Amino acid sequence: MRALDWVVLVGTLAAIVAYGAWKSRQVNDAEAWLRGGRDLRWWTIGLSIMATQASAVTFLSTPGQAYEDGMGFVQFYFGLPVAMVILSATIVPIYYRLKVYTAYEYLEGRFDRKTRLLTALLFLVQRGLGAGLSIYAPAIIVSTVLGWPVGWTTLVIGTIVVGITVSGGTKVVSQTQTWQMAVMLGGMALALVLVIRALPAEVSTGQAVRVAGALGKLNLVDFSPRLDTRYTFWSGMTGGLFVALAYFGTDQSQVQRYLSGGTLAESRLGLLMNGLVKIPMQLFILFVGLMVFVFYQFHEPPLFFQRATVERVYATPAGAELRALEVDHARVFAEKRGALERLVAASRRGDADAEARAKTEAQAADGEDRALRGKARAVIARAVPGAETKDADYVFITYVTRHLPTGVVGLLIAVILCAAISSTASALNALGSTTVVDFYKTTVRPAASDRHYLVAAKLFTVVWGAIAMAFAAFAAQLDNLIQAVNILGSVFYGPTLGVFLVGFFLPRVRGTPVFWAAIAAQGAVFAVFALSSIGFLWYNVIGCAIVVVLALALDAAAPRAAETA
Repeated sequence: MRALDWVVLVGTLAAIVAYGAWKSRQVNDAEAWLRGGRDLRWWTIGLSIMATQASAVTFLSTPGQAYEDGMGFVQFYFGLPVAMVILSATIVPIYYRLKVYTAYEYLEGRFDRKTRLLTALLFLVQRGLGAGLSIYAPAIIVSTVLGWPVGWTTLVIGTIVVGITVSGGTKVVSQTQTWQMAVMLGGMALALVLVIRALPAEVSTGQAVRVAGALGKLNLVDFSPRLDTRYTFWSGMTGGLFVALAYFGTDQSQVQRYLSGGTLAESRLGLLMNGLVKIPMQLFILFVGLMVFVFYQFHEPPLFFQRATVERVYATPAGAELRALEVDHARVFAEKRGALERLVAASRRGDADAEARAKTEAQAADGEDRALRGKARAVIARAVPGAETKDADYVFITYVTRHLPTGVVGLLIAVILCAAISSTASALNALGSTTVVDFYKTTVRPAASDRHYLVAAKLFTVVWGAIAMAFAAFAAQLDNLIQAVNILGSVFYGPTLGVFLVGFFLPRVRGTPVFWAAIAAQGAVFAVFALSSIGFLWYNVIGCAIVVVLALALDAAAPRAAETA
């Protein structure tokens, strides 16, 4: 990066951190740290909810997801608006009436302490690992741009996030997220304008969309009923609905956002705002990735986007083989570009036959190019055992650093770092709060002072930050990060949601049956994940359904007098 990029990057982050420090300067008790004072307005809540969900993974991996697989990923969010309406009408009023600090407090009053601790533990495991992915994503950027080792960048970024979170808790997290969302969306909008302007003069936005469609990237909605397909309309409206209900209704990192609202109405409006805006926002980010894909149909892309890995292969005996593949890649790219130029020209003059022939030629070249990328991954895996062979997460950052003007590079990197700070701070804040409220306060020190709990919450936040950074070291072995985050959540969300649904809507079911049903359901989801090819969105439906059905059966089978706390 150049000097102007550093000025933009450091200035943007420093302004947001300073604003958060000023807004949270009076956070000096556990109530304010854990719940933020309960005075936030609905638009702040809505933006905070969106920023918590939109991690660096969103802005780093989602464009890469569009580059590799097209627009179909948006179907993951189809059930979200329905979930926001359901939560606003049912669960949120219960939390407000009970004045809980965490979602899991409710379960002890409804069932018993062991059920509360089980669901809180599932949250801690899932969100602690997810925070590691949120830290690793921006570490990729810094290491790519500066040439630093990923381990060191992970440590630096994680330390910054922990420091911000500890300083003001829920208050500083929510207040800074408003400005972070403005920076994130503004930066991505600028990236979209610039990538469209960088296309050849004869390729309009409409023609760019036509090119993407010709190469199979406009797969917006898939109505097929297959369970082994990750993203379909049906999985989004069922599995996606269950994910959203579990994430926004039972995940403390989100519950903590809207429990900070001044009134029940403010919290409801914040959730409904998220329901209205999330799908358009995700479509927008995917469209940025789609235009980056089209850009690389007319400007030669790397055969493999992770340059550091390519350099490592060059230093091995397999380097010559990889260079030969790159030569073939350049030839195929030229053939594909020529076919696409003919397709655009034929489209502009209305020659359907010529357009169809060019489309067939482009698709054949694209298939050959994808085969070459597969061979390159195989060479990399053989030459550098243990090296990452998935490069979708590097597509957008490669475009940013190689093709955007000075100053804009700094802004786009600030966008991704803002997203990392936002989502990771929310997660660490929730992890520290849940550990103190649901475990430490109930089982270790039930009668300590307010000051003691404030210090404990901050210390546990530091501990969870360290755990997240440790898991981040493993994240390089994962596939596309946006999918890894969603798979991780889906493995745990179903059983947790099932427990809450039983608590809310089946008042006669007791604690012990639902406790054992949750354990059985979690084991079943682990088995489905390990042994089947079912799309991960269905894990949520499976886990939730097992808890509800098995809890009803166990409760009916157990004598009423046998229930114990």
